Amino acid sequence: MPDQTLAGRKVAVLATDGFEQSELEKPVEALKAAGAQVEVVSPKGGKIQGWEHHDKGRTVPVDRELSAAKPEDYDSIVLPGGVMNPDALRLEPKAIDFIKHFVTTKKPIAAICHGPWTLINAGAVEGKEMTSWPSLEADLKNAGANWIDQEVVVDDGLVTSRKPDDLPAFCAKMVEEFAEGRH
Repeated sequence: MPDQTLAGRKVAVLATDGFEQSELEKPVEALKAAGAQVEVVSPKGGKIQGWEHHDKGRTVPVDRELSAAKPEDYDSIVLPGGVMNPDALRLEPKAIDFIKHFVTTKKPIAAICHGPWTLINAGAVEGKEMTSWPSLEADLKNAGANWIDQEVVVDDGLVTSRKPDDLPAFCAKMVEEFAEGRH
């Protein structure tokens, strides 16, 4: 019998061109395997371009354009990394407003690698224990986070990890926290 831990839950994966391939695909696989309905939400329609480190990867279809997505329709959100993806998203006021909904309503958030960059712009890191790709350490500390170098850090429904190698631990904790719901 398939895992139904997240049956009835709807999850947004907010991403745009330049996302790290595995950091979008592996969480989507884990969420679907746990019974969640998953939608890739992006500022643009059609497809978004993935990257595998420094090389172009595969494209992923966008399920819903950000302009048509209502954050209240989702139970939780995933913020994949890749350098270009979160850097572009944090310049999109609609993307930051979308993320802020999850912060203010205390819905679970999972962010990996460079994904936490958008959380800084959404005012979501002050006083939080978090991790990220090492180059974000100073940014997160300057925004008031307590940065910890470990494969997965959980703080009150916020799940963060450092890199693709952390995906097994990240995905397991993400499913667990998303199952718990609002914190």
